[in-house]
Amino acid sequence: MRGYILAIDQGTTSTRSMVFDQDMRVVGSGQREFPQHFPDSGWVEHEPEDIWTSVTETIRLALANAGIAASDLAAIGITNQRETTVVWDKATGKPLHRAIVWQDRRGAPICEALKEKGLEPLFAARTGLLLDPYFAGTKLSWLLDHVDGLRARAERGEVCFGTVDSFLIYRLTGGRRHVTDATNASRTLLYDIGRNCWDEELAGILNVPMAMLPEVLDCAADFGVTDAALFGAEVPILGVAGDQQAAVIGNACFEPGMMKSTYGTGCFALLNTGTDRVASTNRLLTTIAYRLDGVTTYALEGSIFIAGAAVQWLRDEMGFIKVASEVSALAEAADPNQRVYLVPAFTGLGAPWWDAEARGAIFGLTRGTGPAEFARAALESVAFQTLDLLDAMQQDWEGHDGRTVLRVDGGMVASNWTMQRLADILAAPVDRPVFLETTILGAAWLAASRAGLWPDAKGFSARWHRDRRFEPAMDTTERAQATAGWRDSVRRCLSS
Repeated sequence: MRGYILAIDQGTTSTRSMVFDQDMRVVGSGQREFPQHFPDSGWVEHEPEDIWTSVTETIRLALANAGIAASDLAAIGITNQRETTVVWDKATGKPLHRAIVWQDRRGAPICEALKEKGLEPLFAARTGLLLDPYFAGTKLSWLLDHVDGLRARAERGEVCFGTVDSFLIYRLTGGRRHVTDATNASRTLLYDIGRNCWDEELAGILNVPMAMLPEVLDCAADFGVTDAALFGAEVPILGVAGDQQAAVIGNACFEPGMMKSTYGTGCFALLNTGTDRVASTNRLLTTIAYRLDGVTTYALEGSIFIAGAAVQWLRDEMGFIKVASEVSALAEAADPNQRVYLVPAFTGLGAPWWDAEARGAIFGLTRGTGPAEFARAALESVAFQTLDLLDAMQQDWEGHDGRTVLRVDGGMVASNWTMQRLADILAAPVDRPVFLETTILGAAWLAASRAGLWPDAKGFSARWHRDRRFEPAMDTTERAQATAGWRDSVRRCLSS
C-alpha cells in the first residue's frame, strides 16, 4: 500500500523535501541550498536548473532517509517561493532566462508607467494586488521586452511561463502538464481573483501573450504524475500552494478570522476572511488563501520585508552577535529605561506603507546605547511592524471584531523573548505550534487529503497542537507610549 506523502518546499535560498507517514510524522528529509545571482543593483536571479537539481536531489535524499522507494508514495505536494518568474521552451523544458526572483525590483519603471496612466485601481479591483515589481506580471513583461526573440516565440505558442511550482510540475511530469494553482496564479497581476480566471485585458496591458499562461487548478487537484524515469515510479502530484498560503493551511487557519504570521527573512501575515473578498483601504493585499473543491477562500495579506534579516544585519554587518540564536539573550539584557527604535527599511517599507524609497534609521540613541539596545530594537521592530498590519486588517474588515489569536511559524518563533514581546505589543495572544514547519506541512496536507490518506480540514485542525501560548503582559500605558514612539519613527523614515 502506498502510505507515504512527499512534500517539497522550494524556497528562496534552499529546497527541502520531507516524507510523512500516515500519522503525519516526518520519517525522512533532505535539504539543499543553491546559488543566488545579483547581476545589477536591485536585481535578484536564480538559475532554474539549480532549482531543479536541488529538488531532485532532496527528493532522493528524503526517500533514502525514510528507507522507502518512490513506489511507496501515495502523492506529492509542492509549496514554493511565490512570484518568482520562469520562462521555458515548451518543446524541451529548457529555461530561456534565469528566473527573476520575487525580491527583484527591475519592474519598478513598468509599475510607475502604469500608475501614471491611472491603472492601479483596475489592477487592484481585478487582482487584489498593488502595482509593485514584487509581483510576477511585470517581471514577465520585462523578460518579453529584453530577451531576444522571446516575444515572437511566445506569440507563436512556443514558450511557457510559470511560477516555480509550474516549472517544477512541467519537469516532473516530463512536459505533459503546464499547470499551476489558484494561490500562485493570484500573485501574477494577471489573474482575476473574483472570476477565477486569467484576465485578457490585464494581460494585454502588460503585453503578455495568453498562450504562455498555465492552466489554473484548485490547490488540491490532479496536477499530473511524475515521469517514472526520474525516481523509479509514477507518483501523482495532488497538492500545490504558494508558501505563505501553504502556511495558512499548515497552521489550520481554516475559519474566517484566523490569522497566521510567518517570521523568516521577512514576515508575511495572512488573515482568513472566508468567502468574503475584502478590499483594503490601507494598502494591504487581497489574495486567495486557498481554493478547494471549487470554493475560493480569501485573505488579507501584509508583507514585511525585514524580520529575521534584521538579526542577520546585527550579526553580519554590525558584529554584535556571532550566531542568530544569541540575539534573544542580548535583547533581554537591554536597559529598560532606554527606548531605542530601529526602523529596518533597508529595502524600503512594505505593508501598509509600501514606500520603496524609505530607508532605515535608528532613533533614541544615547551614550549608554550599546549592542543590547540594538538587539532589543531589532526584535521589537518585528512586533511593531506586525502591529501595523493587524491594525490595518481590522480597519479593512468591518465584519471582524476584536483581536484574533495569532498563529506563528518560521525561524524567529523559537525565541520565547521575541514571542512574548510580540504578544505584548499586539495586546493579543500568540500561539506557537509544536510542529514549526507549517509551510511544508500545508503542502503535505493538500496532497494527502486529496489522496484520502489524511483527514479533512476539520480533522486536520483537530490534529494541530500548540506548543505554547504567549499572553500579553505589558502595561497599557507602556504599550501606548512604545507604539507612539514607533509610529513617530516610521513617519520620519518615509520618503514623502
